[in-house]
Amino acid sequence: MSSTSLLRMEGISKSFFENQVLRNVNLKLEKGEILGLVGENGAGKSTLMNILFGLPVIFETGGFEGKIYLEEQEVRFTSPLQALDAGIGMVHQEFSLIPGFTAVENIVLNRESTQYNFLVEIFGERLATLDYPKMTSRATKAIDRLGVSIDPEMVVSEMPVGHKQFTEIAREIEKENTKLLVLDEPTAVLTESEAKILLEAMKRLAGQGIGIIFITHRLQEVLDVCDRIVVLRDGEITLEKKASDTTLREIATAMVGRKIEGLTERSSENRVFKSPIMTIEHLWVDMPGETVRDVNLEVYEGEILGIGGLAGQGKLGIANGIMGLYPAGGKVAFQGKPLPLNDPVTPLKSGIAFVSEDRRGVGLILDEGIALNIAFTAMQIHELFLKRILGGLVKWRDDQAIQQAAREYIKMLAIKCVHENQKVRELSGGNQQKVCLARAFALDPKLLFVSEPTRGIDIGAKKLVLDMIYQRNRQFGTTIVMTSSELEEMRSICDRIAIVHEGKIAGILPASCDSSEFGLLLMGAKSSSEEGVVSVG
Repeated sequence: MSSTSLLRMEGISKSFFENQVLRNVNLKLEKGEILGLVGENGAGKSTLMNILFGLPVIFETGGFEGKIYLEEQEVRFTSPLQALDAGIGMVHQEFSLIPGFTAVENIVLNRESTQYNFLVEIFGERLATLDYPKMTSRATKAIDRLGVSIDPEMVVSEMPVGHKQFTEIAREIEKENTKLLVLDEPTAVLTESEAKILLEAMKRLAGQGIGIIFITHRLQEVLDVCDRIVVLRDGEITLEKKASDTTLREIATAMVGRKIEGLTERSSENRVFKSPIMTIEHLWVDMPGETVRDVNLEVYEGEILGIGGLAGQGKLGIANGIMGLYPAGGKVAFQGKPLPLNDPVTPLKSGIAFVSEDRRGVGLILDEGIALNIAFTAMQIHELFLKRILGGLVKWRDDQAIQQAAREYIKMLAIKCVHENQKVRELSGGNQQKVCLARAFALDPKLLFVSEPTRGIDIGAKKLVLDMIYQRNRQFGTTIVMTSSELEEMRSICDRIAIVHEGKIAGILPASCDSSEFGLLLMGAKSSSEEGVVSVG
């Protein structure tokens, strides 16, 4: 390793308004080193790299604190172009290729080779002719550095997804001045064999002196290819070690092994449940950004079941598919009867309620008052909060009953508002979430799906929301299925937790299991539990 660091990031802190996502992070990368940067979704990895790359979102939200040194020279990029000029390449999770261009055209984009013709003498460089053979030669050399076989003339729109990923990387390493390469989940879309090729290519690039920051959720890949590993959790570094000096379990514990301050400690009771209230067989869901391929799951009557998993692995798609919000297939039975899929009304009429992760887009009528939001679904589905005359032939809204119910829920959930008719749009995120819960509770459901109930709300609101979910289960016997990215929050109130990986249930563990067991399942590794050995294929 060189005595001169390729990259130093010192004291990096970043807040998005009141939410601090990075706290005094120090990161170092040597020339020719592969650094594994891992952590749960929301740990701060992407924000840290966005700061390094000078993405506009950083400066549009107040900038950041700390200093960055590239080859011991202080830098502060305010645009990606500046980072690119300095020799930093970044391959994002989302492809940035032009679908109608070939691999060659994408790889050398904005750096095309030209050749002389007489028109240049008259009209200037704008009329220079593209030197396509030279461009092809350059692109082919970049592809060869990766050790893959890609037709340089193939149009990107016709490529398999793995070839698109390699084309993205080839574009970055073809640049003559590339000295640092950030790879954000580059193997997520690759087959096992393609992933092996990429890992070998990373080693070769590092051998040529290129420093690499490798962001991935596949921990075994980190151990296989990286020199050092840095774990981020809640915006802070919790582990920094040589890859050879750590283990999968230590990394998993550093990622998820925390207590959430302020949450109520639950009893350590091990409740026994005998009868399934819902059976799910071979469920698939076509939800953008989610992978639900073959989910098999039993939900027991009276339990609180947690569903966890990393972003995009399928956890959010399960409830959305069952509730008919996205196309789905497979078999679902509720209370022993088949539950039709692709039908948003029948689940609600059957006694199932849903608090969506998208509270502003799905859960609320933003320009209506709190009271109407709470009562609306109950009116539509169960004809509650209605006055009836002429034997029920005439029905109209019972505003008095709606107001009374709203005031009770406002008190119960400590919703901070001016009055029960205040527009929901004017409430904070935490109070909007409480309105969503009240709306679900008003249905008096037998089973309640609640997705990401604490996302984007402060710790005080988190505690109250979790307490209300817990109490709803204990006092009313409502079966709860809670989908969340916050493992420790699920462990605080759930009986069991199912982890979804690559569209399937990777394993189901008692909530009392050590957090490292869940961390291993999240990463697609093996976990031992009280229920036996769970293996992820």
